[in-house]
Amino acid sequence: MNYKCITYILGWILKVEGVFLALPLAVSLLYRERTWPVFLACALLSLVLGTALSFKRPENFQFYAREGYVGVALGWIVMSLVGALPFYFTGEIPSFTDSLFEIISGFTTTGASILPRVEDLSNGILIWRSFSHWIGGMGVLVFVLQIMPMTSGQTMHLMRAESPGPSVSKLVPRIRTTAFFLYGIYVMLTVLEIILLLLGRLPLFDAVCTAFGTAGTGGFGIRSDSIAGYSPYVQVVVTIFMMLFGTNFAFYYLIIARKLKDAFCMEEVKLYFGIFAAATLLITINILSQIGNVGDSLRHAAFQVASIMTTTGFATADFDKWPEFSRTLLVFLMFVGACAGSTGGGIKVSRILMYMKTIKKELAILIHPRSVKVVLIDGKKLDHPVVRAANIFLISYAGILALSILLLSIDNFDFTTNVTAVISALNNIGPGLSLVGPSGNFAFFSGFSKYVLMFDMLAGRLEIFPMLLLFVPYTWKK
Repeated sequence: MNYKCITYILGWILKVEGVFLALPLAVSLLYRERTWPVFLACALLSLVLGTALSFKRPENFQFYAREGYVGVALGWIVMSLVGALPFYFTGEIPSFTDSLFEIISGFTTTGASILPRVEDLSNGILIWRSFSHWIGGMGVLVFVLQIMPMTSGQTMHLMRAESPGPSVSKLVPRIRTTAFFLYGIYVMLTVLEIILLLLGRLPLFDAVCTAFGTAGTGGFGIRSDSIAGYSPYVQVVVTIFMMLFGTNFAFYYLIIARKLKDAFCMEEVKLYFGIFAAATLLITINILSQIGNVGDSLRHAAFQVASIMTTTGFATADFDKWPEFSRTLLVFLMFVGACAGSTGGGIKVSRILMYMKTIKKELAILIHPRSVKVVLIDGKKLDHPVVRAANIFLISYAGILALSILLLSIDNFDFTTNVTAVISALNNIGPGLSLVGPSGNFAFFSGFSKYVLMFDMLAGRLEIFPMLLLFVPYTWKK
């Protein structure tokens, strides 16, 4: 294990976080709030610590997959510890455990909150909550890779460890150019959403915070009723952009590169929008008698399907009060998640597609044992290592899910609350059902349960393996 190299990476992460803290500092100054000295102190602390850790580049800067996974996992933990300080030292979240829960929920784009009323927060804290989604959505290391002096092979180890999905590939020959391209799309879509929200007469502050939450598929709002208090126009805009940010960003690259046939033939994207359309139709029919008219039923159904499927977690209605079929279908969508290579969480549509095709292949072999079958996605043969990694992911995912539900049951809350709280955290969604539904929060859990959920949020955002490797003794051996 190259500890000096990992320390150097952590230093760069802290320096970047210090720069990011300038935004809530500026907002606090703009609104003449008393919280600005806290943001200034936290930004300086992050910059000083980061500079100290990365002052000298290690002579031996060779690192491989192990260092990549550990560097990413520790990077997110350290970033969260510093990011929680503004919540704690402003006194707006008096408990450090709750402050840490809130910022981890933000960075991992989960959107689960311990706050009963977000309207009581200062604007500086509100923008930091929402901005944490934007930072974590694309991944802070994707940004760091733009400025940190490293070779292409080394950056690939870090990008693989942080990027969501079963695999990450270079859209262009240079990995730095890939990272630059991804952030370029991310920024452009965010700005476009802000403009469209402003056209809907949303105040600038509301538009920016909402766009940050949508872009990172996070779900922190600046109102306790989430998006429900906004106009139908705003809700439709947010629905569209939740789906856009949940789409594989390779799709946009192919469109920009004028490879339209390849783009619109992506099986993952077709399945993604197919699931969205089918689920929206089914829920619209199911809630029609409760909502009263087709238009509102369709709008609420489309919004909640997009919100849950992309793991954003915004809400226009308390779907916990919907019929049992709709509630159950939404829970299933929590597992499906968004596309690989997007800002969304969950198991990912690409893996669902992979599992479906693998099952189909195995069933065909049972009928025709001598036949030779291969799994093809987008016309390309699926390599065995990719299938093996996907299977190991699913087993690890199921193990963490089961253990976390068992641990949360110690608090003695109802089964639905415990199960959906873990599903929500592990898939980075936000709201669940029962006590953690759209109108509830996570404040009532014990400190122990909150740390279990924090681990789940980090594990879900980092695709399980980086967090698990922290507990494997072999990881730390030289």
